[in-house]
Amino acid sequence: MAVLITGGAGYIGSHTCVELLQAGYEIIVLDNYKNSHPESLKRVSHITDRGFKVYQGDLMNEAIIEKVFMENEIEAVIHFAGLKAVGESVQLPLLYYESNITGTVKLCNVMRKFNVKNLVFSSSATVYGVPERIPISEDATLRAQSPYGRTKQMIEEILRDLYISDQNWSIALLRYFNPIGAHESGLIGEAPNGIPNNLMPYITQVAIGKLEVLNIFGNKYPTKDGTGVRDYIHVVDLARGHLCALEKVLSSTGVEAYNLGTGKGYSVFEIVEAFEKAANINIPYRIIEPRKGDIAICYADPSKARRELGWTAEKEIREMCRDSWRWQSQNPNGYMLNREVFSK
Repeated sequence: MAVLITGGAGYIGSHTCVELLQAGYEIIVLDNYKNSHPESLKRVSHITDRGFKVYQGDLMNEAIIEKVFMENEIEAVIHFAGLKAVGESVQLPLLYYESNITGTVKLCNVMRKFNVKNLVFSSSATVYGVPERIPISEDATLRAQSPYGRTKQMIEEILRDLYISDQNWSIALLRYFNPIGAHESGLIGEAPNGIPNNLMPYITQVAIGKLEVLNIFGNKYPTKDGTGVRDYIHVVDLARGHLCALEKVLSSTGVEAYNLGTGKGYSVFEIVEAFEKAANINIPYRIIEPRKGDIAICYADPSKARRELGWTAEKEIREMCRDSWRWQSQNPNGYMLNREVFSK
């Protein structure tokens, strides 16, 4: 029996593949490579010294999903696949609603057809919108502020309705905070297309010389130094959270949401300072206008995941910065290589 990982070639997906393979699971990856690169999966195989099946395809094509289920014995799905840029979602809302929501519905239809009812869903802390209180717990009001966030919130509701209709389903909704870092090998990491939307890859691309200066969106927030405060979590800790959630859904039924964060908040200036120390590189920056919709402070209450999944984030900010720099310095162009490596 295998675990299907949709979007498994992506940033979080590839690290989760590593964790599952090292824990002894058989995996199958389905990815369309729109926001990822097949090279990442070759490197996953190299890190773990294990092979696995890979299908190239899109969740909008129900036939390819059926093909995967027909050709393999699947016991659970970890669902990462989807569009993920908040800014782009504001410009292209229909694309996001169609891709993220319709793709998930098609996946669940096929899962139901093949009687596979164990699912770990990649949700997001964006479902909380502007939080009522800090730290944010899972019972906070959901009021996503962007089309991207609303797709995650809507999918959560769809999955809750699915469980109400058939209580044999077992579903974990994982609400991520801000993943950064990379595998300690430096072989897999975050490789955004174009100018990064997130802070850490922006910093590392300035450090490597691909970008001239880091834009910091506002320094007048009511925080310790005026810059926004976020909960940054090492991507390997996040990947371990998926392993714990998978073990939970395989041993129970129901639908539960879990925050995956550290429970600590770091400001933009604190992240820049930590990175400069880890990489011994000065990061030039400039303050520009805040982005519409950005909030001052956002960090998790991760106690539910600790109680029910037996999971806690272990890596500190120093390790997050060090591993981010190792990945970027060893892979200045991400997975866009001049030669193939680690082919198996």
